[in-house]
Amino acid sequence: MTRDLTAAALRAAARQTLTRQPSVQAALNHMGFVQADPIRSPARAQDLTLMQRVPGYHAGDLERLYPTLDAEEDMIPNYGFVPRAVQALLHPREVASTRIEREHPELLAEVRNLLYERGELHPKDVIAALGARTASNYWGGQSSATTRALDALHYRGEARIVRRAGGVRVYGAAPHLNALRATPLTEDERLRGAVHLLTALYGPLPEASLGYLVSLSGYGFPHLRVELRTHLRRAVREELHGSKVDGVRYVWTPDYDPHAAPIPRGVRMVSPFDPLVWDRRRFTHLHGWTYRFEAYTPPAKRTMGYYALPVFHAEKAVGWANLKVDGGELQSEIGLAPGVRETATLRRGIDTELGRYRSFLGQNT
Repeated sequence: MTRDLTAAALRAAARQTLTRQPSVQAALNHMGFVQADPIRSPARAQDLTLMQRVPGYHAGDLERLYPTLDAEEDMIPNYGFVPRAVQALLHPREVASTRIEREHPELLAEVRNLLYERGELHPKDVIAALGARTASNYWGGQSSATTRALDALHYRGEARIVRRAGGVRVYGAAPHLNALRATPLTEDERLRGAVHLLTALYGPLPEASLGYLVSLSGYGFPHLRVELRTHLRRAVREELHGSKVDGVRYVWTPDYDPHAAPIPRGVRMVSPFDPLVWDRRRFTHLHGWTYRFEAYTPPAKRTMGYYALPVFHAEKAVGWANLKVDGGELQSEIGLAPGVRETATLRRGIDTELGRYRSFLGQNT
């Protein structure tokens, strides 16, 4: 189906991802995937994402509630949190021999046996039981071999994250994934579910961006990479809806109507990993300027700041904010995009949003 769309309508449609949900579980169910990142500036990405969707959410609520939620930590296009219905798309996951297995061929079995014996393992428990060992990591350095072995078991679906202790993952057995190995979803159900999830979460988005997302999702479906790309081509041809805007073809799921999006109100400051801004191609095309994530850029070369949060006013991205807590107080530096001026309405919206952040960080009495 092809219907004419404007960039303004697409901007409003994209911001529907910020629709408020009544609880953390409802937000996870609605989104299907929340990307995680360890940087706290002023809080972790998963907390920044959920505070925009769950009224009254406070930094750390996901970690605190996790043991009671229908939620798992897993990998789709990136590492994050999913409901178990989404995790069922990812497993059984057939994984080739990993670097840790090649360097320490006996270690995976030792850690597996210890996990089944203890039922729950903190990485320091494994080191205490098996001794400290090192292994090469993907950045050319060395890291804990036992922690890498735990990660490998988790990726294979032989372990799950049961909770976090001070931000550190604690591992346990994954009987629900053992059951899934016995009666998995069909390949078609898994592939169709994955393409639909990515399109619904990040869409409407350029067709090229969806292709990139599907390519990244090879990490979640390592033995179905080729099949996933094939299914995407079929979905674009037969299932997804789409339209061209200024020469760029956008796609979305059949149950989504980008024409019906109401014009959003107010100011929002979102995580660099939020679905609203994750696709930089869409961001630049719809908003006319380029947002940069510069946490890993040398300080002297940064133009926006260490962890700049994109700032939206109504449906438009109007700038960025760097937030940090100093002396128990939230400090902010606001940058405006080219051509944007700070009106009284924008300033009031920024102040209101900063007040929400103070509450989110537990600074309001």
